[in-house]
Amino acid sequence: MTPTEQHAELQIVGMRCASCSARLEKSLNQLPHVNAVVNLATEKASVTFDPTLTNVDELIKAVADTGFDAHVARDFAAEKAERAEIFRKEKLEFLIALALITPMLLDMFLMLFDIHFNIPTWLQWLLATPVQFWAGMRFYRGAWGSIKHGSGNMDLLVALGTSAAYFLSFFIMVLGIHQPVYFEAGATLITLVLLGKLLEAGAKQKATSALEALFHLQPKIAHVERDGEVIDVPVGQFRPDDIFIVRPGESVPVDGVVLEGSSSMNESMLTGESLPQAKAVNDKVYAATVNQQGMLKCRAIAVGSRTQLAAVIRLVEQAQGSKAAIQRMADKVSAIFVPVVLLLAVATFIYWLNFEGDFSYALINAVSVLVIACPCALGLATPITIVVASGLAASNGILVKDASALERAHKLSVLVLDKTGTLTEGKPTVTEVRPSASSSVGELLRIATSLGQHSTHPLSVALQDYAQTQDVMPRPINDFNETPGKGLSATMDGEHYVMGSPTYVAELGVKLDEPSIAALQQQGRSVIAVAHDNVLLGLIAFADQLRPTSIVAVARLREMGIRVVMLSGDNDATARAVAQQAGIDEYQAEVLPQDKARYVNSFKGKNQIVGMVGDGINDAPALAAADVSFAMKSGSDIAIEAADITLMRNDLSSVADAIDLSRVTLSKIRQNLFFAFAYNVLGIPLAAMGLLNPIIAGGAMAMSSLSVVSNALLLKQWRPGYRKNEPKPITAVEAPSDIGEQTQGART
Repeated sequence: MTPTEQHAELQIVGMRCASCSARLEKSLNQLPHVNAVVNLATEKASVTFDPTLTNVDELIKAVADTGFDAHVARDFAAEKAERAEIFRKEKLEFLIALALITPMLLDMFLMLFDIHFNIPTWLQWLLATPVQFWAGMRFYRGAWGSIKHGSGNMDLLVALGTSAAYFLSFFIMVLGIHQPVYFEAGATLITLVLLGKLLEAGAKQKATSALEALFHLQPKIAHVERDGEVIDVPVGQFRPDDIFIVRPGESVPVDGVVLEGSSSMNESMLTGESLPQAKAVNDKVYAATVNQQGMLKCRAIAVGSRTQLAAVIRLVEQAQGSKAAIQRMADKVSAIFVPVVLLLAVATFIYWLNFEGDFSYALINAVSVLVIACPCALGLATPITIVVASGLAASNGILVKDASALERAHKLSVLVLDKTGTLTEGKPTVTEVRPSASSSVGELLRIATSLGQHSTHPLSVALQDYAQTQDVMPRPINDFNETPGKGLSATMDGEHYVMGSPTYVAELGVKLDEPSIAALQQQGRSVIAVAHDNVLLGLIAFADQLRPTSIVAVARLREMGIRVVMLSGDNDATARAVAQQAGIDEYQAEVLPQDKARYVNSFKGKNQIVGMVGDGINDAPALAAADVSFAMKSGSDIAIEAADITLMRNDLSSVADAIDLSRVTLSKIRQNLFFAFAYNVLGIPLAAMGLLNPIIAGGAMAMSSLSVVSNALLLKQWRPGYRKNEPKPITAVEAPSDIGEQTQGART
């Protein structure tokens, strides 16, 4: 999105099938410099537009002109309340329609036992008319909207089919023709469609349950310290730097940093990790996580839309509103589906009229074709699965930016891993300080600490931390210069010093202690050399421990048929040692930050689908170059922005989980598309051959959409690798709504 563009989320009311969403998307995209994606499952339009050419009011007007209602999407609670009200009204319409058709249904049922109730034709007309033109008015409105725009949708099929049955019966009644009437067929069909939509709406609500659970995580009230007193304040009134108290069993109201106290936090609602995380002074705490033990005094550092929880919710909404590439096939089919069905219905009518010579029979068969060919299931097959999968991923600490990323992940053949912070903890520590004959431990450490004090490189940070434990203070330096991936130089007390990788220091003409360097590197240590002019002052070795789960994760990825390659800026000996510990056969050593993207592109050039996992600023270009990119949450904001999938658990196993979920999701989408296509491929010919009456066709149409949604909901049985042995899936934690409930802790 360019700086001049704006984004708007519109809540749409009235969409009922894939043709509806496709027509609306086409209408919005015809506006100047508008890019819109309409999602049938979430009933939202995600629109990017140029405010100098178009505004939100014009977008809403375009939606209205297409035959739907729209408003700017509000907060989750407001939208949920509106959907509940709409559901209540539709349920009332269904119950009234059901009551009206019950006598006719009873008559049909008794006929199976050769009991003829024989409801008068005029009474059937009286019962069917409110159903046709009151309960069924929505179909007429939708049909008129589609006709105005030269397209067709489910509403048009239902309106044509039921109107044909109704008006044929009406003229038979008025003219006194001795033929059967079909008032019950049209009225029952409308009632069945209403029932199907109610069941579908309930199932769709279950599909968004993960997102709804996220919205309920944050407590409404918190204890804030102001003017020396602790008062209860609504979370919406929080300000940055407010001091707040979190008691045992309570949820953290906003993101903050611990000022006093120590405890353990349940962060499973954000990371998917069930093990509690220890918290002490200066540690960060996050909104909606649960304090399990001691009382904490914290300072707010992020409130409102800036909290980690809010970011998670935004990403989940973004993913649920996006469109997978596989959906394009369904959209193309839906665009021509209704016109083709209309032609088939006309052909069916003409055939049976000529073959049987019975106008009523020919019309009823044509109605069956119209009714059973609803494109609803086709339109829901992909988006409803994406909604379930993205919510499920979020509840397990996997944040998917868009549907395409989730779709591509299942195709990965090569996974490139950055070493530091991905395979390892990303927190190197000093293990050895080896001065040369011309220096001492204290002097070497003082010079190295002084040189690295302005660097943010992980080794420089580790060096500063170690120096503090040794009571070594850095001295002022001048002419500081850092070469990324190699080393740095500066002047101190008028003397020139350099510090960096052995290769970098050797290039400057410094003679190194090669045997000592090789011995340290073969142990998997990262080594830096420090020199004064051309004289080596000594070596400092660092160790960055493998994450406890890296070895298992690599083995699991390889079992999945994925080729794992490690990139490292370390020398060959150190990189080889770490790769061997992790169980990786392929690695590239001494890779400069700017070269990581080149390595990723080299794999892509071999027609392979390449994934990249990283966590640092220098990983961002490589993440952007990959087909699918994964960022560790411990990494920089830039890396996370560049990535398609963010892993809230700093665990390589989450990558395997994301790929596994992608495979399961694509399998479920293919199943749904198969069912949707097969339903129409089988159903339309049966209806055309006169083997399905309109009522059975209507029931089958209603159940087809419900079956697709229900099949998508089966995804909730999926569990990440570390939860495979649990008896049931773990859903998002629902936080208590107020302080009184918080003492009871969280519920899973």
